[in-house]
Amino acid sequence: MGDDHSSARPLRADARRNRERVLQIAQEALAGDGLTISFDEIARRAGFGVGTVYRHFPTKEALFEAVLLGRIERFVADARALATAEDPGKAFFGWFARVTEQAAASQALCDMLESGSVLRPGSTLEDDFTAALGRLLVRAQRVGAARTDLTAHDVRDLLRGCLTAERRARARGGALRMADVICDGMRARTS
Repeated sequence: MGDDHSSARPLRADARRNRERVLQIAQEALAGDGLTISFDEIARRAGFGVGTVYRHFPTKEALFEAVLLGRIERFVADARALATAEDPGKAFFGWFARVTEQAAASQALCDMLESGSVLRPGSTLEDDFTAALGRLLVRAQRVGAARTDLTAHDVRDLLRGCLTAERRARARGGALRMADVICDGMRARTS
């Protein structure tokens, strides 16, 4: 019972720094080594004992989920920051392309976004992600840059499909950027 109470207290500054260092090393490991890296190796690269890693993250899955959730939270923050951009079309299509490029570079992040295992319907992060991309979409639609028949949910689904296509294109050495193709399909038609 005392553990529940103590876990609610904010982390000390040094503990926060240690946690952030572990997350940084785990993020680098995910990009390079994938899910095969051990807690011992993460601790070694961070310069800590393995107990420090376990103190913050009880399982490797919890650690990697924290890394991936942080990445998705940054996508949301980026979308929010672009919500007042001078060129709404450029903001929307640029954000979509950057998310695709960054997510496709991480197999684990790509898997999470494609499967919906983190962006579960009804979760706060899912709501934030959809709302933030929805604001970018609506602004792009208002200036005639994006198709008006798209919804934020459509764009989220297109993003997931784009990640699958991007990974497959990269695996076969394709030079075609799938995000460009998807973005062209989302642009308003001018006749």
